[in-house]
Amino acid sequence: MAKRDAVFPADRHALYEKHGYSAAVRSGDLLFVSGQVGSRADGSPEPDFAKQVQLAFDNLKATLAAGGCDFDDIVDVTTFHTDPEAQFETIMAVKSKIFSAAPYPTWTAIGVNWLAGFDFEIKVIARIPAKG
Repeated sequence: MAKRDAVFPADRHALYEKHGYSAAVRSGDLLFVSGQVGSRADGSPEPDFAKQVQLAFDNLKATLAAGGCDFDDIVDVTTFHTDPEAQFETIMAVKSKIFSAAPYPTWTAIGVNWLAGFDFEIKVIARIPAKG
């Protein structure tokens, strides 16, 4: 079996070491990104929900960049929400800035009752652009 080709953003490597997982793994021309949350520099949740969502997308952007991708390369999105109905409008405001035009990636939203102190998490699969 081939070794995993792990990808880590420069400033968050210790978080993944502590919990024993990779920020992302390259497999062929795909980048599988672990769930990103709105954690502050010390790893704690951002208490303001709108800022937590934005920070999760910022952390996702850094992980994508470390893997040679950006938001335009995302093909599949899964998000996790602790209170989907109450959070929907806030999440859509951030989402619409990032994915502002069709074609949009596929998207699955899942309501959960626990996210280790967070209220929103986003994981994606992106196609790594060919080097040209």
